[in-house]
Amino acid sequence: MNINARDGTGRSLKILTYNVHSCVGTDRKIDPPRIAEVIAETGADIIALQELDVGRKRTGGVDQAHMIASLLKMEAHFHPALHVEEEQYGDAILTALPTRLMKAGPLPSIGELRGAIWVRAEIDGMGVNILNTHLGLRGTDRARQVAELLGRDWIGSPEFQSAPAIICGDLNAVPSSPAYKSIARQFRDVQLLSSVRAARTFPSRFPLLRLDHIFVSEGIGVERSQVVTTLLTRRASDHLPLLAEVICGV
Repeated sequence: MNINARDGTGRSLKILTYNVHSCVGTDRKIDPPRIAEVIAETGADIIALQELDVGRKRTGGVDQAHMIASLLKMEAHFHPALHVEEEQYGDAILTALPTRLMKAGPLPSIGELRGAIWVRAEIDGMGVNILNTHLGLRGTDRARQVAELLGRDWIGSPEFQSAPAIICGDLNAVPSSPAYKSIARQFRDVQLLSSVRAARTFPSRFPLLRLDHIFVSEGIGVERSQVVTTLLTRRASDHLPLLAEVICGV
């Protein structure tokens, strides 16, 4: 686990956000172990995943969240944005750190159903909120979903406000969009805080859009960020993973 003291100023933690496209790669192979391999190579401590299938016939009935977590020797908190009979589709947070599920639920959607999941991680006795979401394809949906997330039931709640926070996800929103700007007014984009130029994440073969984001609150520093671009990541999903190394307790 990559948590090390840094001159007494805090603890280093690697955060990854990754839309895994139901573990269907650009080569059309369904391969959850390949997604686990991508994650393992990053050394991430907390992973926010979007577009996971659980028990869906189209991807072989596998519980992708559990399978990937097991391969990484981690635990998974999964929230199904879509639940039809035994089939589920949604988002998860994976980690080996001690965590407590704080809230998981739907977001207002006219188009495809969307949701969010919030856990509290314990890092050397300090609580850190981790929120993972996947916003809609329509601008009107995204506006309502961000408003909901920033409201008193989620980010605006006293419990959320009582600890530093990391917001992860596929926002389906570029930095010039209203949804991105609403979040950026309260949180800081890790790609804009690191020394390298902000990179695009979608589509994975020829990235044109910066849709996947990690934001941090005050109290969390950013050492570096990276869109992980390798032959493996170009094949494993239609999105590239975004990795950030942050310092908690600064």
